[in-house]
Amino acid sequence: MRINKLAGALAIVGLATISGAAFATNGYFSHGYGMKAKGMGGAATAMASDTMGGANNPASMVWVGDRLDIGIDWFSPIRSAKREGGNAPFSEDSSEDNFFVPEFGYNKMVNPNMSFGVSVYGNGGMNTTYNQGNTLSAAGVCGSAPTNPLCGTGNLGVNLEQLIIAPTFAYKLNQNHSIGVSPLIGYQRFGAAGLQAFGQISSDPSNLTNRGYDDAWGLGVRIGWQGRVSDTVTLGAAYSSKVYMDKFDKYKGLFANQGDFDIPENFSVGLAWKAMPALTVALDYQRINYDGVDAISNSSRQPGCTAAPPAGPGVGSGCLGGSSGIGFGWDSIDVWKLGFEYKYSNALTLRAGYNHGDSPIGSNDTTFNILAPGVVEDHVTLGMTYALSPKTELTVSYMHAFEDSVSGPATNPYFNVGGTETIKMHQNSLGVAYSVKF
Repeated sequence: MRINKLAGALAIVGLATISGAAFATNGYFSHGYGMKAKGMGGAATAMASDTMGGANNPASMVWVGDRLDIGIDWFSPIRSAKREGGNAPFSEDSSEDNFFVPEFGYNKMVNPNMSFGVSVYGNGGMNTTYNQGNTLSAAGVCGSAPTNPLCGTGNLGVNLEQLIIAPTFAYKLNQNHSIGVSPLIGYQRFGAAGLQAFGQISSDPSNLTNRGYDDAWGLGVRIGWQGRVSDTVTLGAAYSSKVYMDKFDKYKGLFANQGDFDIPENFSVGLAWKAMPALTVALDYQRINYDGVDAISNSSRQPGCTAAPPAGPGVGSGCLGGSSGIGFGWDSIDVWKLGFEYKYSNALTLRAGYNHGDSPIGSNDTTFNILAPGVVEDHVTLGMTYALSPKTELTVSYMHAFEDSVSGPATNPYFNVGGTETIKMHQNSLGVAYSVKF
């Protein structure tokens, strides 16, 4: 009963504080989950360091003991877009560069071989806001007055936030191997503004833009295994199914399949090697299958839509919101995470890491991804944990994602804006977590 009450309290706090959270590191997933993992480039599949096993590898939870972790991450993505040449040039930075992302975890050993816990974390998201009035069109392409970068009225942008609540059961098969399972309770909310010009290629223009926030709940599962195969090597593997979400009814004229926006399937394998008594090296490989979600992966040049007059609707299954509707054109990506953990003293542990994830966006899909410029690939991280007492500790992590960009022709075939578009982004984050061992 005490576990259930605490898990419920953590979930409520997570839902209350997710507002404003935004990610865009490995596609739109975070580079890591848990402050210790974030300081190691996200490498965590073969590690057992804290109570974020529901996000990384459920099998790890049975090795961490009775524990509580509470953290918050300041995240600052710097996004910009421009269009050069053509009939409607612009250059603008997205505003709202500061976000705060919470995380919570609790674990209880039921007996020496079994644990129950919960991980609550921001899975990922995306945010952009571009102001009206910076795009002047020639020949009336976007109308007779200044508009936003995609020819709409008012500010242009999207905000996607995803939270996962992961109750976790883990069990030791023997003294070296464990398995675990985490039902994934997903919550997400979304809002879009300034997309009026796309009404002519939307199957439902009344549910395309400026509808405020809509939210959705869903279910999935993550399973994992962790095993110590020698005195110095531990291996791990985890698989997360797609999280099947309710549809965004207010945006069924934007996302394919009438507002369907599931959280993609992903899996990871990892190795942790104790190179020296004080030094552990961890390496993870992760695959994020964005191509399993039509709203994300369908091409922004999807065939099968006949444009209507500006008020719409468009005709055909390839229109926005249709059964094979236009998407963001994201590819599935491979992510490599390398981390180092060095126990400097009994009180101080130091960390560093590197994370490389493919950009999911190609040059033919720049127009739609002005809204979602998830192009960064390379991240470096630093972190540390300091023991305040035998039972409490403080962890800090820092991440910098180097600037990346993608350029391509203005590809929307329904507006003759022409020119070349460039989207780019770099990021910084700084997080802190407080932990208590019981």
